[in-house]
Amino acid sequence: MSSMPMQAPDDPGTRKKRLRLWLNLLRTTRAMENRLREDMRLAYDLTLPRFEILAVLQRSETGLRMTDLSSRLMVSNGNVTGIVERLVQDGLAERVPVPDDKRASIVRLTYKGEAVFAEMADVHERWVDGLLSSISGAEADAMIQRLTRVRRAGEGN
Repeated sequence: MSSMPMQAPDDPGTRKKRLRLWLNLLRTTRAMENRLREDMRLAYDLTLPRFEILAVLQRSETGLRMTDLSSRLMVSNGNVTGIVERLVQDGLAERVPVPDDKRASIVRLTYKGEAVFAEMADVHERWVDGLLSSISGAEADAMIQRLTRVRRAGEGN
């Protein structure tokens, strides 16, 4: 059973337009993600998942437990463990033991990780800006508002 609220049926033309919109959003997102993935690989020999973990860690002042990191990325601990291990090997992140829990550790960026991420984040922002350069600031604001409304309606908020 659907979790979406029941609404009066729209005409078939509107439903088809919304379906085409969804497919267009999906294709556009995938195309942009593929482009960014390739740019990140070529420029930094880095995968997008590694970049995403660095971004989440950068926003955390004290670091995160693996479970918190996984939940913020909405992936399993197993998916994050290998990526974090590679970041630790590369000197971009470190594991710090949790004093009250011998099994747990906090993952945080190293100074090197902070510096490398700062450079990558700036370049990444320029790449995204270039990919979306055909959209004005006002158009971006309007699209953000509409997409936020759609997302919240889907979440039940």
